[in-house]
Amino acid sequence: MTLPTTGKIGIIGNGSWGTALAKILTDNGQSIHWWVHNRASVDYLIERNHNPNYLTSVTFAEDKIAPTDDLEAVLRACDIIVFAVPSAYAQGVIESVEKTFWQGKKIVSAIKGILPDCNLLLNDYLTQHMGYDAMQYVAITGPCHAEEVAEERLSYLTFSGLNESLAGSVAEIFRTHYIHTTYNHDIWGAQFAAVLKNIYAIGAGMAHTLGYGDNFLSVYITNCYREMYHYLHAHFQKVHPSNILPDFHTSAYLGDLLVTCYSLHSRNRTFGAMLGKGYSVKSAMLEMNMVAEGYYASRGMQAMSREYIIDLPLATCLYEVLWEGIQPDDCFRQIEHMLS
Repeated sequence: MTLPTTGKIGIIGNGSWGTALAKILTDNGQSIHWWVHNRASVDYLIERNHNPNYLTSVTFAEDKIAPTDDLEAVLRACDIIVFAVPSAYAQGVIESVEKTFWQGKKIVSAIKGILPDCNLLLNDYLTQHMGYDAMQYVAITGPCHAEEVAEERLSYLTFSGLNESLAGSVAEIFRTHYIHTTYNHDIWGAQFAAVLKNIYAIGAGMAHTLGYGDNFLSVYITNCYREMYHYLHAHFQKVHPSNILPDFHTSAYLGDLLVTCYSLHSRNRTFGAMLGKGYSVKSAMLEMNMVAEGYYASRGMQAMSREYIIDLPLATCLYEVLWEGIQPDDCFRQIEHMLS
């Protein structure tokens, strides 16, 4: 499948990840329509050609971006929509326009979370509530930090879609000298891996500021990966049966978990570190200028774990810190005895 090269791609969202994706696409010669929710940021992008709040070192070619706060205008103009709004706000953005605007679009999801009001991945929400054709959906996963994209440091992206031809075509338009891309058919596993790694990264940040060392952290992450693998494998057996399981030991699964738990760029690790220092959940959220997806994801995965009867003991301990007021040090005293 050949995708249009100019004028038909829209980006929804202007946070750090949305801005990084805009950079990748425009570096590849693509022209983008860009929905930005804040009018002042729209004006700033038009006047100065860079985002005033995120990845401010990135400058865009004036003729490659068309920023606007009119969502309907972007949806009318584009048939490929890159959705990069944090999961906590995604449902509100989708429902702010008539559902007909989304139908027939090729949606490329850069969300790494669960929609918190319905506990669904974006593709499942669109299918169940918007009459959307899941064959037109592609999910982007890492490992890839926006800050390293801004510096053009070599990074890797995986594109997952039920329509592998579409996934491969989308992967091609994001491939640059500093972005290597691959693709597969695993929209559920790749997205759930991205959701879970954000939860586990909050725990990694907590462990660091609670005084646990590298030896403990390596064992913790190994056990997180084992739990992730167990969930993904069980999910394919119980919810979306498939005779062709993806290779979970690749960068979209294990690699993304490792970088999110270890990197100082990781907002989820940073959020967890603040909790380990004694910040309350509310004060840590106020202190950060970005959304820690793992906070909302922990509640969604807890609901799914119960619904599908798939145990997630490590994620459950972290959920109790985030949503039930358990202290981080009490949580990790429990976790110590779970690890092997």
